Amino acid sequence: MTRFVLALAAALSVSLTACSGDDPKAGSTPTPTPSSTPTPVAEKTSDTPVTRTSAELTKALLELSDLPSGFQLEKDDPDDGSKPFSSPTSKCKALVKYLNATKAPGSKASVTRTYSGGQEGPYIDFGLDAMGTAGEVADLRDAYADAVDDCAKVTLRTAGAGNTSMKVEKITAPAYGTKPFAFRLTGTSGPKRGLEYAAAVTGVGDVIISVGVLAGGGTELDPATEAAVTKAKQVLKTT
Repeated sequence: MTRFVLALAAALSVSLTACSGDDPKAGSTPTPTPSSTPTPVAEKTSDTPVTRTSAELTKALLELSDLPSGFQLEKDDPDDGSKPFSSPTSKCKALVKYLNATKAPGSKASVTRTYSGGQEGPYIDFGLDAMGTAGEVADLRDAYADAVDDCAKVTLRTAGAGNTSMKVEKITAPAYGTKPFAFRLTGTSGPKRGLEYAAAVTGVGDVIISVGVLAGGGTELDPATEAAVTKAKQVLKTT
């Protein structure tokens, strides 16, 4: 997940701190679309544990060739152990924990990639986490959704730029995968005021897929999630 989402936090913290302090501007950068339309397959419902390797998950991630022209692969910075998100409210404890994580809690294998459409964005994060069973995927998705429900705002600390208060809200999730869920963080005050990060979390069998869009134009999350789910189903061969 991207550094949680569900490791969503992994991609989230990297992208947010990498973005400039100026308010993002929506552009006309094209968004990912599925490279092909496969025959729909039923989601795996068995809770028999499945073992996945990082190499297998990496093959299921979208590659640069799967995206429209105009995108480039962002360098994967090493985890420095930082925890950029915080909140003085106990109700936000779970969400802060998830946003600061570098992989999905309980993940057996985790991989991420980040692409950008230019210095002003959008930045699009893709993450896959192997949880072992579809049941574990559902439990983690529900826990994350509950954490968002319980928390109205978090604080983002950016090195050398101070703190930004960010509003937390659920948004309509792209209808791909199993039990899709989505939310948005919006900077309301501080150096990153106006910055938006939208994220979707969904399941493909025993794997959680997370997609995050930073500094986008508001239309990227749906096609990016569709493309990510389509490729994951093809490669991981969920049935």
